[in-house]
Amino acid sequence: MNIIITGASSGVGFEAVLELILSGKHKVIALARSQNKLERLLEIAKGLNPECELYAIAFDIVHDDYAGLQQFITSNFDGKIDVLVNNAGVLINKPFTELLESDFVEMLQSNYIGHVRIIQSLLQFMGDGSHIVNIGSMGGFQGSAKFNGLSAYSASKAALHTLTECLAQELVEQGIKVNCLALGSAQTEMLEQAFPGYESPVMAFEMGKYIADFAITGHRFFNGKVLPVAVSTP
Repeated sequence: MNIIITGASSGVGFEAVLELILSGKHKVIALARSQNKLERLLEIAKGLNPECELYAIAFDIVHDDYAGLQQFITSNFDGKIDVLVNNAGVLINKPFTELLESDFVEMLQSNYIGHVRIIQSLLQFMGDGSHIVNIGSMGGFQGSAKFNGLSAYSASKAALHTLTECLAQELVEQGIKVNCLALGSAQTEMLEQAFPGYESPVMAFEMGKYIADFAITGHRFFNGKVLPVAVSTP
């Protein structure tokens, strides 16, 4: 499969890429803003599978021009994407009364608008049997426990959840499936930022493997679903 995953420089995105390159069956484009972290990802991936086809590209899904990325996909992926994993995102932990309007803008841009941009830009390369996987959060999952300081983050993830449901309907005729994994805690830098000192029962590599497996097979069983993936609260 030809697979693109954003937010690949750390956390579950980093681990998902490493899982995807192990078999040697997939071509993977890993996108993130940090060139240094992407170089580390590529080094580790080549150590695990020297023959892996991994392209690590520094790219900002919110602000960068997609023309170059589109050309790269045309040249290196034969103009075809089987799986798009929208994992990029940021988190602000701040009481609601201290949040600035710019904080909400940043959350919506990074956790929602950026995904809208990349989906719109890359849909031309996707067709029957393709799978879009949005990485949401239990913080934005209706009816789940909510936590102080995460209102802007959770609201932005809720928007992504609803987008998932809408897109699944709009893309039925093209045969493109769209699902969202509303992740609970995994031991990452973002978790430490959200819940300082908390230790998750799920390691980042475990969640990364789950994401990788779901990206490849989940569309056989689900479409338009926002699926909670959590064993703890938080």
